[in-house]
Amino acid sequence: MELDFIDISKADEEGQARFSGPGAGQTSKSKAKINRSVFLDINEEQGENAVYESGGGEISAGVSPVRRKVQNPGRTVVNIDVSRPQSRERRGAEERSRAQNTPGNRGRNGENTRRARGGNSGRKRERYSRERDEGADRERMPAKRRNPRQNAGERRRDAADARAQRERELRRRRRRRQQMAAKFTVLVFMAAFVSMLLFVFIRLVKGGPENVETVKRIESNFTEKAARREVIKSNKTPKPIIEEDFLTVNEYSRPGEKLEEVKNIFVHYTANKETSAAQNRSYFENLAITGETSASAHFIIGFDGEIVQCIPLEEIAYAVQKRNYDSVSIECCYLQADGKFTDATYQSLIRLCAWLLNEYDLAPEDMRRHYDEGGKKCPLYYVENEDAWDQFLKDLRDYIMEGKTGEV
Repeated sequence: MELDFIDISKADEEGQARFSGPGAGQTSKSKAKINRSVFLDINEEQGENAVYESGGGEISAGVSPVRRKVQNPGRTVVNIDVSRPQSRERRGAEERSRAQNTPGNRGRNGENTRRARGGNSGRKRERYSRERDEGADRERMPAKRRNPRQNAGERRRDAADARAQRERELRRRRRRRQQMAAKFTVLVFMAAFVSMLLFVFIRLVKGGPENVETVKRIESNFTEKAARREVIKSNKTPKPIIEEDFLTVNEYSRPGEKLEEVKNIFVHYTANKETSAAQNRSYFENLAITGETSASAHFIIGFDGEIVQCIPLEEIAYAVQKRNYDSVSIECCYLQADGKFTDATYQSLIRLCAWLLNEYDLAPEDMRRHYDEGGKKCPLYYVENEDAWDQFLKDLRDYIMEGKTGEV
């Protein structure tokens, strides 16, 4: 093989001698700096010109530089000057160039080149394309590869939504059951009401006068209840003149126990002809001393019409043995042997009873004789004369409805 032409600088000669010298076969940690060298070699066997280029860089001692074959037929290398060392900037540029020419960066280099050629418009299009691709990648990203905090928050929101949905469904079912139960109850009630009406109608058709009387009593009860409500609503009777002369608290006439409620008002007579209200009040007071019996009343009406209150309305009186704790009692004086009250006593009794009925929201039908509770003939005249008692209740009703404050 003959060397047609070669121009190698002194620096290259030293570099070649360093690789081909006696110590070339020894291993050393030192590294030799070689510059870019080009050799023109005429290969007789191939019959063609070949240019071999050795890459510059750091090459370990004892290792031949890697050369690549460059076809350059018909050309002659006149002069290659490789004696000058490469500058730091040039070496850095070459290293970046080699790094960019790796297989993974070739596409990016071409992309950068196109971006540089395209100017600002190309960069904008590239940025828009990259943002669009990143958004699509985020949407396609599985939930488990997202931010752990974001995944936890989404799971909590999903769980809360599921619980809220279940609660709404439970409430909807509960309302549906309640509505069905209400409808069923209404249907049962209507069926029972219609059945009762049919039963009454059949009994009336098939029955006799007894059934007719039953229907009349029912109608009468409805009428009486309506009249009762009307009397109670219309009662505006004021309190009459009353002399308060309360008994001394004692175990025989004024026990001082509380009166919880009032269901009825009882009318009595004193059973002591021609005795006044004051005298009967003294009798009740003396029972605390004598202790011969237990007796008293809330009010005493004299035969002149005076009204004396012996016990407060908040306390019980010993007047009706079985009804002392839910009633108010009125004792009336009389002059005749049959027990008939004087007109003054009668008028005061009407006024006092109307006021008490107003106080306790009661009606004339709630008036009672002592006789009605236990069978004692008290008051005597109204026990022996039922019509007189009925007339008393009628006069009491008229007094309330007419709103009179004078004589009956």
